Amino acid sequence: MNNRRSLIVGIKSTKLSYKEKIYLKKYKPWGVILFARNIKNIKQSLKLTTSIRKIFNDQKYPILIDQEGGRVNRLKNIISFDNLTSEFFGDKFKKNNKEFKFFYKLFIDKTSYLLKLIGVNINTAPVLDLRVSGASNIIGDRSFSKDPKIVSKIGDYCIELFHKNGIGTVIKHIPGHGLAKVDSHNYTPIVYRNKSYLSKNDFVPFKNKKNFFAMTAHIIFNKIDDKNTVTHSKKLIKLIRNQIGFKNILISDDISMKSLKGTLKENTIKTFNAGCNLALHCNGNLKEMEIVGENSPLINNFILKKTSQFYKILS
Repeated sequence: MNNRRSLIVGIKSTKLSYKEKIYLKKYKPWGVILFARNIKNIKQSLKLTTSIRKIFNDQKYPILIDQEGGRVNRLKNIISFDNLTSEFFGDKFKKNNKEFKFFYKLFIDKTSYLLKLIGVNINTAPVLDLRVSGASNIIGDRSFSKDPKIVSKIGDYCIELFHKNGIGTVIKHIPGHGLAKVDSHNYTPIVYRNKSYLSKNDFVPFKNKKNFFAMTAHIIFNKIDDKNTVTHSKKLIKLIRNQIGFKNILISDDISMKSLKGTLKENTIKTFNAGCNLALHCNGNLKEMEIVGENSPLINNFILKKTSQFYKILS
């Protein structure tokens, strides 16, 4: 495992191309992430994930997916989860806790069952960002609530249920994306709130999470670091480690997003220099993937140790 590189990549289609196989053998990324473009049906998806694992000769090789429910549904070619948004479950939590627990467990159990059927072992959920009125709709109903305590409690429950089902989770977007006024896929959001406000609100849901992975926010917290997004900010990654207390594997959000203003090479190097453990690149563009691969270090002992701990929950 220790000859792998500190990156996670996407692939283009429903099966590995010859060039992608060569890429995976050459760069040996730590993990691969799937999207709806990779998933036609259960049989095809399992064939795809099996072919990826065969390259690494590792039955537990990390294969991720972005399967939140609601509008972020990478399994849409298999099943619809349109109404099952985080907001839906957050409302249930407030109205009837017993009913919430019943329905949410059902939702996570069924999601886990489907993920295992297609060979996925990490889900990039839960979203622990707050619902903020007047903010960009990029989070919107993907948030459980505007109340940090509710978001935190549902987050704990989500992580626990997925872990019981042998699926890893990625809390996102640390240390909080809720205040972003623009979509970081296209622009760089800047948040002007001060640290004491953020510590009492946006940062709260990310604290004390028994979780192996977290994904950074591509946003600038102007009062903490006015030049760099969280992904590229030593100051904010130090805050994530020390103040929020997240001590496990830190994954960047997709470094091909337009929020990051440098070249892909610069963005990759800055991601590691700031303190992220893994760089994520999603679009499946091989030319870009070559650049990210060339500039991603081999995984270190920290990632090796944490990955081994994660492998122990896999059933």
